[in-house]
Amino acid sequence: MNPSQESSAQAPSLALLIDGDNAQPSLLGLMLAETARYGSITVRRIYGDWTSPQMSGWKGMLHTHAVQPVQQFRYTTGKNATDSALIIDAMDLLHSGMVSGFCIASSDSDYTRLATRIREQGLFVVGVGKKQTPKSFVNACDVFVYTENLADEARPSGAEPKSSEEASWVDTAKKAVESAGQDDGWALLSAVGSYIRQLDPAFDPRSFGYKQLSLLIKSRHDLFETRKSKSAEGTSVFFVKLAG
Repeated sequence: MNPSQESSAQAPSLALLIDGDNAQPSLLGLMLAETARYGSITVRRIYGDWTSPQMSGWKGMLHTHAVQPVQQFRYTTGKNATDSALIIDAMDLLHSGMVSGFCIASSDSDYTRLATRIREQGLFVVGVGKKQTPKSFVNACDVFVYTENLADEARPSGAEPKSSEEASWVDTAKKAVESAGQDDGWALLSAVGSYIRQLDPAFDPRSFGYKQLSLLIKSRHDLFETRKSKSAEGTSVFFVKLAG
C-alpha cells in the first residue's frame, strides 16, 4: 500500500535494508531522510563483510544513525555475498508482519524478484540506487530514488536537464494529465503525481532541478496550465491540464 493512503495518525513502519557493497557511505544520512518521507523507519540494517577494508567507510556512521551492521562473509572472490543475507532477512520481516513497507538501498538487479515479491504481498517498496541501476529493479519498486538526486540537493532550481530526459518526462506528464483529467480536462496534481509514479517509478522532479512536481509543471507553462483552489477543509488544492 502506498504510504500516502495510510492514516496520518499512524505512519507506516518501514524496514531500511542497505546493501553495503552497492551503496555510498556518504549518503547514509540522506538515505535515511528520504526513506523517512514514506514512514517511520523501525528496522535499520546494513549488510556486508565487515572484515573487508572496503567496508571501513561505513563504520564511523553506523552508531550516529543507529544502523545495525549484519555480517556476511564473502565466500567467493568477486561475488557480492550480501544479497542472500539481505533477501533472507527481508522475507523474514515480510512474513513477521512487523513492517508495512521496505526501502532497499542497492543498485543491484539481484533484488528485482525480492521487490516484486514484497509488492505481491501488498506492501510498499521504495528503492534507492544509482542511475545505472537496471530498469528491471527500478520498475519492480513502487518508487525508485536515484542517489545522484540525493547528492545533488543543492543544485539551483531550474538547472537545465538533458534534452532526452526532458522529452521523456514531458511525455510521461502528458499521459498522466490525460489519465487523471476530468471531463473539463483539469486534473488534481496529486493524482497526476500518482499516475506518473505508476508510469515511471524513478521519476523525480529533482532530476530536472526542481524540488516539487508543482514547480516542475509550472516551469513548462507552454505545455501545462495550472490553478489553485481551496478544499472544504481550507487547504490549497492544485490542478493542472494540458495547455491549449
